Amino acid sequence: MIFLNLWLIPFIARLCLVVMFPFSGYDKIVHWDTAMSQASSAKLPGARWMLIAAIIIEITTPVCIVLGWHDRLAAFLLAGFCVVTALLYHPFWDFPGFWEKDGVGRGHFWDFLKNFGLTGGLLLVVVGGVPAPALHVVNHPLSNAPYSAHSRSHL
Repeated sequence: MIFLNLWLIPFIARLCLVVMFPFSGYDKIVHWDTAMSQASSAKLPGARWMLIAAIIIEITTPVCIVLGWHDRLAAFLLAGFCVVTALLYHPFWDFPGFWEKDGVGRGHFWDFLKNFGLTGGLLLVVVGGVPAPALHVVNHPLSNAPYSAHSRSHL
């Protein structure tokens, strides 16, 4: 039970949080020209180096996060990567009528929000510390946040 309680569930949660990134890094390698075209679209100098850095970040930081080796630093870097990617490559506000059914900006809007959702999850790794044991989650399913009613009743 300790294995499930303290190791397996946090491992699965971290794996689910970052599983897409190594595939994204691999995709950038396999489809270099397409990735370079996207990197160049930000109109910043050094697109080649930005792409190389993105590949390194997308492949190495998830491994660190899942294995728990320098996971806070890795999660912080990957969260920053998600924010930068959202701002540079998903500027939904640049597309008129982005909310329209067939609007180009609509896809960028959802990708922008997904990046910030991932950022939130990664920041929880940064500040979360030791994961709650699974039995604690089962016994207190509504909240374990420090500001929750359950937590205040013990003060």
